[in-house]
Order: sequence, then C-alpha cells, then structure tokens
Amino acid sequence: APNTETTGFRFWESGFWKTSLGEQPYHISALFVVDLYKFRRRGYGDQYRIFYDNLSKDPNSLSNLDQDLPNYAQHVVPIHSLPEEWLWCETWCGNTTKPTAKTIDLCNNPLTKEPKLNQATRVIGERWTRLDKQRASIEADETTAGQGEAPAKARDEL
Repeated sequence: APNTETTGFRFWESGFWKTSLGEQPYHISALFVVDLYKFRRRGYGDQYRIFYDNLSKDPNSLSNLDQDLPNYAQHVVPIHSLPEEWLWCETWCGNTTKPTAKTIDLCNNPLTKEPKLNQATRVIGERWTRLDKQRASIEADETTAGQGEAPAKARDEL
C-alpha cells in the first residue's frame, strides 16, 4: 500500500507525466531486472541512447535519470514494476510492507527533508549503526596504518 502522506508529491499523477504516459504507469522504482538477451537482440540500448540524446537537450529533463528515462521510453522499451518489497522507500511505500523489504532506498522525503544518515539510523536502525561503526573502524585502521608512509603522489585522473 502506498504512503498516503506523500500523495500530493506524486509528480507522475499530473502534468507532463500524466499526459505523456496516458494509461501506462510511472514506475517509481530505480531497480530493474533485465533479460540481457532480449535487451540486446531488440536493440533497446540503442533506443535508450536515442531517447537520452533527445531529452538531454532540455536542462529540465532527466532530473531523475534512473527513473525518467525508462519511463519516458516505455512505449518502445517495455518495463514492468517489481513488487514493492524489492525496493522499499519510506516516501512512497507504506510501513506495512517494510518488514518484507529486500532492499531499502533512502529516498528523499519532501515532507521531512531529513538528512540521509539520520534517515538510515531511524529507518534501518541497529543494523545501520553496526555497519557505520564497522566502517569507521576500518577508516581509523587505514589512517593509522598510513601514518609514517610517504605522502601519496598527486595523480591527474579523468
């Protein structure tokens, strides 16, 4: 069930997206399963490149590339939504489906504008806290191990 508190922020239910998609849904998830054999055989990569090239000329387009491009192209490159538990997002999904979530997306919530690390601590809880402590420990170990070494040479990277 969707999160009813954010109904007014569902941009795909009005304006450009409603007009553009007609009866097709806006797929909010940025998680995709792809049959690469069909994808390649049907030239879908080329189709995406054409759509991207056309849309990228407008600075207001593709602000949410991982979702906008597949949704815009879905009349040529068919897509289907995965069940909500595959990519659960507090902003758009109801809390009743969180316990079955396989992946949690810390998507921006227009109501709270909560920083991601605060959101991770609140939404994911103790698992996040343990993971963050482990990350901090690894960084501290690397910093300690790196003391006394010659400073790294500057590199020119692309």
